[in-house]
Amino acid sequence: MDERSQVAIETVNLTKRYGELTAVDRLNLQIPEGEIFGLLGPNGAGKTTTILMLLGLTEPTAGQARIYGHDSTRDPLEVKRIVGYLPDNVGFYEDLTARENLLYTADLNGMPKKEALSRIDYLLKRVELIDVLDKEVGKFSRGMRQRLGIADVLLKKPKVVILDEPTLGIDPDGVKHMLDLISQMSREDRITVLLSSHLLHQVQQICSRVGIFVKGKMVAEGSVEMLGLQILGGDPIVVEVEASPASDELVGSLGKIPGVSSVDRIDGAILLHCFKDVRSEIARRVVAAGANLSQLRLRGHVLEEIYLRYFQEG
Repeated sequence: MDERSQVAIETVNLTKRYGELTAVDRLNLQIPEGEIFGLLGPNGAGKTTTILMLLGLTEPTAGQARIYGHDSTRDPLEVKRIVGYLPDNVGFYEDLTARENLLYTADLNGMPKKEALSRIDYLLKRVELIDVLDKEVGKFSRGMRQRLGIADVLLKKPKVVILDEPTLGIDPDGVKHMLDLISQMSREDRITVLLSSHLLHQVQQICSRVGIFVKGKMVAEGSVEMLGLQILGGDPIVVEVEASPASDELVGSLGKIPGVSSVDRIDGAILLHCFKDVRSEIARRVVAAGANLSQLRLRGHVLEEIYLRYFQEG
């Protein structure tokens, strides 16, 4: 993490015990402002307990959780003022419309009605629900409810957003829209996002760093590339390229791309072993060489392999 970055979320030896069970064990974590951080782990690993302590909804047994320097236990109201939370099954009043539900939230947050109406219209356009603003939420699909949940979370202009399984049970188009919205929050609004999920391929698409939880402990934390090097003991990414003509000059050029460690030819394909995802530079060089690019893809599911290896090897 860049030392100049402001720390948005921080835990120091954060611990939660329930009798003999240690749900979270001495968690130390720093998430800088504007980052999308993925919290990974099976049910019972400690993810939800960590989120509840960050929100000030349960007290830690030991250690601290801080949001922009505010202690979640000692100053929970300030934490709630700057944090938005979207649970895995967001609840709305089903007999109220989308606009009425958001107006209710705005009223709870003390927002003047004129300001609230303007912001609600803006947010409903942003999540592409403006055409159904007067439709009862009870008639919404799960994907529409989740998008409305994003609008609800953004209503008070939070500095941090915590999302618990935001794409669960949504169709592919809805997932793409949701991931785009999450990326926009980080990129355009400079909102820090903590994303708890078990859908690893989605996490890999948008998270700059991930943390893997096992039995209450954070067993690994960092970028996918860094974790791949640590646990797999080699190159975490293999990019498969099919281009015609695949001249020796082109293969040599691809091998010189920063981040590429080695190049192989197998069954007509060019395999690049990489330390990071360099597909955009590969495409540029293939086109510059006058070759026809017919395939460019990552081989395997990098984050899935890392995740499973941590469980298999303890």
